[in-house]
Amino acid sequence: MHDAVPNLTTAQTAPLLRFESLLLARAPDIEAWFRKQWLKTAPPFYGSVDLRNAGFKLAPVDTNLFPAGFNNLNPAFEALCVQAIQAALDRIMPSACGILLVPENHTRNQFYLENVAVQQDLLQKAGYKVRIGSLRPELHAPELLKLPSGRELLQEPIVRSGDKVGVDGFEPCLVLLNNDLSAGRPAILEHLTQPVVPPLGVGWSTRLKTHHFGIYREVAREFGALLEIDPWLVEPLFRNCGQINFKTREGEDCLAGNVELLLEEISAKYEEYGVKEQPFVIVKADAGTYGMGVMTVRSPDEIRNLNRDARKKMAATKEGKEVTGAIIQEGVYTFERWGDEQATAEPVVYMIDHYVVGGFYRVHGGRSNQENLNAPGSSFQPLAFAEPCSHPDCTKAPDARPNRFYAYGVVARLALLAAAREIDLANAQEAKAAHSAVAA
Repeated sequence: MHDAVPNLTTAQTAPLLRFESLLLARAPDIEAWFRKQWLKTAPPFYGSVDLRNAGFKLAPVDTNLFPAGFNNLNPAFEALCVQAIQAALDRIMPSACGILLVPENHTRNQFYLENVAVQQDLLQKAGYKVRIGSLRPELHAPELLKLPSGRELLQEPIVRSGDKVGVDGFEPCLVLLNNDLSAGRPAILEHLTQPVVPPLGVGWSTRLKTHHFGIYREVAREFGALLEIDPWLVEPLFRNCGQINFKTREGEDCLAGNVELLLEEISAKYEEYGVKEQPFVIVKADAGTYGMGVMTVRSPDEIRNLNRDARKKMAATKEGKEVTGAIIQEGVYTFERWGDEQATAEPVVYMIDHYVVGGFYRVHGGRSNQENLNAPGSSFQPLAFAEPCSHPDCTKAPDARPNRFYAYGVVARLALLAAAREIDLANAQEAKAAHSAVAA
């Protein structure tokens, strides 16, 4: 068995060591600050955050509000997950007794289905009745799926009666989405009296990464002010192009121009901190997930010289959704390596409510430390987090395992806080639209 932490192939440089040391020294202040934030803004029901550790900075590069890797978590943290679910549901709906879990439509991805089975098991152990309600249009009767782990998953067609949904013989108190709504907002889930979490307004049919990272920028500044550090140490810089068509090359000049400007910003930061690496950016679809519509760019000329295959690859994301906008995000190196093959690795932190409940390393032997690892060929190391990321060990060095995990947990919770504010704004917009509709 490999050690639970990939080795950092570059020595921890002064900025990150100072940052980790500061986290240890200021842990009580940090936790008090988080408690105040959660009183102001309720956390999402759950979420996961992809992090990149460059040795000179530690930053989130993606925040997922419909996490799909619970099967990759360390089973030792099951009790922590159950307790966090109970806390979340006590806050959202204390009287809840039944939950309808709505998964993605694809049924051939066995790893994803294992994730759904684990979620159902955790919810049941938290004390709730749970049924799986499918949005698949071709599903007209219950379907029992047998999984490689030996688990069984019963998916049933969702039915609607008035302003409530359920499955045959079961009317839930709450609808829990594990479907990111890339294909759009299902009419059957609109205007329900049952709570829907996460809300429909933060599905990928409407959510934008630029919006999330714009909110995250403010969170990073507030956190930077608390610790008196440069927010850049925990923040990926970004720019965006709102109108882009990779097939017709519409918006190409906007994209190339913003790539050039962002590379200049990153270069200035690298010079400030004595970083010798080459700056790069990640261009990705502003809406979407599953690692689709993502490319690494080191020069604006690479945008102008994209060949037909590359443009086709960038033109659509999950569910065949056309890419109409792009985020240009500062590329954050990962200098973490896993195993004898020294495969590139990045941590993924999982949270339920405001609790860090574990995580794993996404590992890819065929990708460099400048590339997206959420791609075919990646694997997961489920035993990666030997301890939760919830507390540091002040008796050990700043970059010791529990303290690195604590740093991961802090930065992941910053991203979760940004997502919480994002949900608040989406809910306010929904309420305003509903009020306007009634007034009309």
